[in-house]
Amino acid sequence: MTVDVQRIKEQVLRYSDDIEAIRTQVRKVLIGQDVMLSRLLIALFTGGHVLLEGLPGLAKTTAIKALASAIQCKFNRIQFTPDLLPADLIGTMIYNPREGSFGTRKGPIFANLILADEINRAPSKVQSALLEAMQERQVTIGETTYTLDEPFLVLATQNPIEQEGTYPLPEAQVDRFMLKVVVGYPNKAEERKVVDAALDDVRREVQPVLQPSRLAEIKQTVASIYMDDKIKDYVLDVVAATRNPEHYKLKELKPLIQCGASPRASINLCIAARANAFLSSRGYVTPQDVKDIAFDVMRHRILLTYEAEAEETTSDDVVRRVLETVPVP
Repeated sequence: MTVDVQRIKEQVLRYSDDIEAIRTQVRKVLIGQDVMLSRLLIALFTGGHVLLEGLPGLAKTTAIKALASAIQCKFNRIQFTPDLLPADLIGTMIYNPREGSFGTRKGPIFANLILADEINRAPSKVQSALLEAMQERQVTIGETTYTLDEPFLVLATQNPIEQEGTYPLPEAQVDRFMLKVVVGYPNKAEERKVVDAALDDVRREVQPVLQPSRLAEIKQTVASIYMDDKIKDYVLDVVAATRNPEHYKLKELKPLIQCGASPRASINLCIAARANAFLSSRGYVTPQDVKDIAFDVMRHRILLTYEAEAEETTSDDVVRRVLETVPVP
């Protein structure tokens, strides 16, 4: 089967103005953090969920709220706390004494974009309720199951696990996040702009520039971007190298890895690489697209041993060694 890459590229270029409009609106309130914005766009155009990890004050919440404002979708922010209950998230059955019957009160999960703020401060029962919504795109209240509207996207922020009052997320839930983006400090020039903006009295409002129907068209275009079989095999090799490093001349990683990346890593790496090519205005995926997105797709899917922790080896270090060693097509 022949693929008309030029035709795909022409379709991609049709949406370049939309992408630039979203970036322009978000940058009204977000200074720097270009990588975080690109990863949020990749999630938006593929339907994946994103986990943003970083210390407080690094504009994680600001970026998500600005992105929600730039597209005409329903947005809800949920503050996760240790006393949060599943009913506070998904809703509950309410008894109506006048009618003598129960009615359903839907929770804040019934929206298109969900900001799960400080997600790792909530107990496991709440995480289980969120897990069904993330994976199945549905919520069960009582005996009734409700399908969530499209698009449905969970954009969660997480404090570093060393902070007081945080709980590690279950591995099964972490694996449902397409990307885990580590947010760092801005440089001096960017922080100066942040300070100037904070001292300025001008109110910067983000305007909606993308209709939901247009977003659906973009998703279809991203799904049509050409990915050669050699690139797919490269993705499979990169993921397999985290499970059986000795087969890829990476024996030194064997004692450092407890569990390698899951099959969702292979799927999401292919999907995210397509979206990365789309943001680069290309109709085909290159090995560099895979490398660019590999850290964010794989860092939360590799479990390290105590020996790795003792040597202060991180999952990013493992991914870096894999990308340096696995042959590029």
